Amino acid sequence: EVARAINAEVKAGRGSPHGGVFLDIASRRSTDYIRRRLPSMYHQFKQLADVDITAQPMEVGPTMHYIMGGIRVEADTAATTVPGLFAAGECAGGMHGANRLGGNSLSDLVVFGRRAGLGAAQDAAAQVTGPEADDAQVEEIFAEMRAPFGREDGEGPYDIQRDLQETMNSLVGIIRTEHELLQAREQIDALKQRATNVSVYGHQQYNPGWHLAMDLQALLTVSEATARAANIREESRGGHTRDDYPGPNDTDWGTRNVVISQGVDGAMEVSTSPLPEMPAELKELFEE
Repeated sequence: EVARAINAEVKAGRGSPHGGVFLDIASRRSTDYIRRRLPSMYHQFKQLADVDITAQPMEVGPTMHYIMGGIRVEADTAATTVPGLFAAGECAGGMHGANRLGGNSLSDLVVFGRRAGLGAAQDAAAQVTGPEADDAQVEEIFAEMRAPFGREDGEGPYDIQRDLQETMNSLVGIIRTEHELLQAREQIDALKQRATNVSVYGHQQYNPGWHLAMDLQALLTVSEATARAANIREESRGGHTRDDYPGPNDTDWGTRNVVISQGVDGAMEVSTSPLPEMPAELKELFEE
């Protein structure tokens, strides 16, 4: 609720200079209390922003914290739809529903990390022969990875990343509307085109710019998937708030998930899928 309130103030034009609000602790707590109870916050603001929060308001704002969606996995083994690929933790979807309770991430990792490890081990043990790599395909992938070094007139990856961050923060943030989500998709499409001409300099040994250039495709794909899924879900539920659909719609969305998949032509496809039936033994635990 606090994050939504801050976001509403910023969208109404009443935000702070950097797109947040001012939080004033100094007028409510003593210097000793702040330095004793909030030591990390005190040092971060002092060292990074030269702001003394024991005497001055601090500028704060909501940001992306956790993804409730993720890769579709089989519950018992954490196997994905890609043979031999297993996923657990925040990258895997379905564990937390519409919103995550604090502390549940660790339990998620412990339980499903073990299941993923066991599932991967069992899958590997069942393989009679390993898959053979296509040398031509491997070389094609290497060529794509090295391509940014050969573009002298290309664009730096950090500029594209910065614009993507701005797009997602301002248009696909805590409070969404159809107009903003469609606008975000247009901007993401433009960024995808810019990313085809990304260039980097230097060598291939620990080159963060090159690493980011390779990451951009994944960042853009996840951003597009998020915007498209948010647009099709015409309701508000958990961490997903639509200003144009302010309440939950159990009739249309209470028993369905949004699924993003790759089509035959490689294009992104959006569909819905019924929620799986809860196993009987798990249902008994909730009923108890």
